[in-house]
Amino acid sequence: MAKNLVIVESPAKAKTIEGYLGKDFLVLSSYGHVRDLAKKGVAIDIENNFKPNYEVSPDKKTIVSDLKKQVKAADTVWLATDEDREGEAISWHLYETLKLKNKDTKRITFNEITKVAVQKAIEEPREINQELVNAQQARRVLDRLVGFELSPVLWKKVKPSLSAGRVQSVAVRLIVEREREIMKFTPESYFRVVGDFAKEKDKVSATLAHNIGTDKEVESFLKDCDKATLKVTEVTKKPGTKNPSAPFITSTLQQEASLKLGFSVSRTMRVAQSLYESGLITYMRTDSVNLSETAMEGAKSTIIKDYGKEYSNPKKFKSKSAGAQEAHEAIRPTDFGVSSVNKGNDEDRLYDLIWKRSIASQMSPAKLERTTIKIGAPEVQDIFVAKGEVIKFDGFLKVYLESQMDDDEEEDKALEGLLPDLKEGTELSTLSVVARERFTKAAPRYVEASLVKKLEELGIGRPSTYAPTISTIQKRGYVEKLEREGTERSYLVYTLDDSGTRKEEATEITGRDRNKLSPSDIGMVVTDFLVEHFGEILSYNFTAEVEQEFDEIANGLKEWTEMIKRFYDPFHQTVEHTLEHSERASGERYLGEHPKTGEKVIVRIGRYGPMAQIGDTEEEGDKKARFASLRPTQSIETITFEEVMDLFKLPRNLGEFEDKVVKANIGRFGPYVQHDGKFVSIKEDDPMSIELDRAIELIKTKRIEDAKKLLKTFPEDDKMQLLIGRWGPYLKIGKDNFKLPKEIKDDEEKVKQLSYEECIEISENQPKKTGRGRTAAKKTTTKKAAAKKPAAKKKATKKAAPKKK
Repeated sequence: MAKNLVIVESPAKAKTIEGYLGKDFLVLSSYGHVRDLAKKGVAIDIENNFKPNYEVSPDKKTIVSDLKKQVKAADTVWLATDEDREGEAISWHLYETLKLKNKDTKRITFNEITKVAVQKAIEEPREINQELVNAQQARRVLDRLVGFELSPVLWKKVKPSLSAGRVQSVAVRLIVEREREIMKFTPESYFRVVGDFAKEKDKVSATLAHNIGTDKEVESFLKDCDKATLKVTEVTKKPGTKNPSAPFITSTLQQEASLKLGFSVSRTMRVAQSLYESGLITYMRTDSVNLSETAMEGAKSTIIKDYGKEYSNPKKFKSKSAGAQEAHEAIRPTDFGVSSVNKGNDEDRLYDLIWKRSIASQMSPAKLERTTIKIGAPEVQDIFVAKGEVIKFDGFLKVYLESQMDDDEEEDKALEGLLPDLKEGTELSTLSVVARERFTKAAPRYVEASLVKKLEELGIGRPSTYAPTISTIQKRGYVEKLEREGTERSYLVYTLDDSGTRKEEATEITGRDRNKLSPSDIGMVVTDFLVEHFGEILSYNFTAEVEQEFDEIANGLKEWTEMIKRFYDPFHQTVEHTLEHSERASGERYLGEHPKTGEKVIVRIGRYGPMAQIGDTEEEGDKKARFASLRPTQSIETITFEEVMDLFKLPRNLGEFEDKVVKANIGRFGPYVQHDGKFVSIKEDDPMSIELDRAIELIKTKRIEDAKKLLKTFPEDDKMQLLIGRWGPYLKIGKDNFKLPKEIKDDEEKVKQLSYEECIEISENQPKKTGRGRTAAKKTTTKKAAAKKPAAKKKATKKAAPKKK
């Protein structure tokens, strides 16, 4: 048996490290955290100084048992989890769970998984840093307290099954506030003027220094240009430099991978984790731009070898973030001599990005010559300006150019290429002057990368939190990525050329969006409710201050339980007050009265999401309220009265097919066609315009699809079927689905041979469901329903018996 047991959190990491250590070392993985706060209840003893109640996760019990056996056989246990707070906490939980002894346990960390780094770590072990552990405990406990106490408030006051989170709710607030800015924004038009001029073979394109406000001013300006002789009034040439960006930290890697590679934040972190565990890059959760002396030497050597001495410019970067840990490093390759890898498409592309950004940071600035040409005439009130730049020495640009996070699609391009060599006083002929109507724009919706940038600017969250935060708010349905096709808009174009001045109307698509983050209706209602009643928690400053307190705990400057107590006491009082005194929040919006009945027309959040309502729920008889679900592209904040009234034109009676009525409607899961008690989802058709022939086509297609799934029907009960679903064969009786025993399920022929009586027996002997909380409540309901079933089933069996005889 190995004398040394090394425990890491990832099997991939374990495999890489095992190759660097000798036969006396056994490297095993804990597969992440082995224990966490108990799932049942709050799992925090509030009265006993917020003592957490930790338990081994059910799926980790076997792993813990195996590790305990190996611990007994080893002389020394090396805890080699990641170097951040989360990694420190995993080591501490392992220490506690495996009942390790201090004298036989050593804590080691490394910023990169290389032979040199791992062996150096073995030579310089330390003890578990309890202050880092406490910072992680504080975050975990605070987030559990907020979630555990806020979620029931949302269930009671907004809608069941909702949840809230300290950082996630603040991120949603940012997206909601941006959406409201966009809704309130009214575009204003202006004219952007571009002139094309020439002197013999030399041509130059220049933009008017100031935009023009109205079409009358444009007409007047073009008249002046038509009469004038335009000249070059000024030429300036200035040397300039462009400096490389710092190497990547977590947030900048996420942003650049989004812009250059189209990666989501979670995808970037998943791929970076793979590269790190393969020993190819340094640790990917960092807020430090620092490079070690060894790394700088490695970059210098590669730059001189591949590009020449003049391209080398070693530089130390300093982090802007006050909380950044300079002892850590930026994200960089472990070996600058390896410019590419062969690990798979995503890994190859992300590694290429990291290598280029890292190597560029140690290269010389680019040297430029910037030229500005001004063109004007005494009769023309404004001047035209042409800008260009020429690269005299490419420097770091030979390797890498940083992307610009610019959502503005205006034609105001950056400096362009070489301009003609024109002298001051040179007369120019006017080829054309074009004034194109443009419109001011609202701030753009966030993409994942720009949201990370904003969170970082506000000091909200840390490198390890960005990806899970953005994933969580989408999974919870508070934020969604919508594809907006945009709307057509007309604009004016004035052109002055050899044929005179002409005015034309053109069209363009505006408001087109791809992969932008938009709040759902429920996200907006929840945010409004939380801001109203828990304004401090959703305050950007407060959330940033909490992060700073976590940093102070990590540095031993603050006691974590005292920090939690200061937060919890006023927070708990607010929760109790809100539960007792606040009104229900549904985002209700009054749109007007029904033109014929005078009933009120409103939109609000209902049990199944956004809905429209005509009438009052308290009325009875003919005036009983009618309801309609909003369509996926509609919002309770923007839907119009006319659009709501259109919803109540559904269901539409399309006609008859096989002597049964065919209807088109919108339900909880979107638009559908209904026929003979069956429903067919509409994906490409509009329920307001779909015709009978198309509906029949969809019904027939669905029948063919269903027939492929159908294994067997039963003459004794036409509502009983054996079907093939996503997870294999199953039994369906009416609306209820039942699992088949494994020994039958895995053999399709055995499934087809099941008798009616055997199916009844299977339905009455389903495996017990496990679960807590709401699942447990569901289980109770299922039991009650099952208690009623046997009699009904016996009756069905009895009725079927004579047929069998």
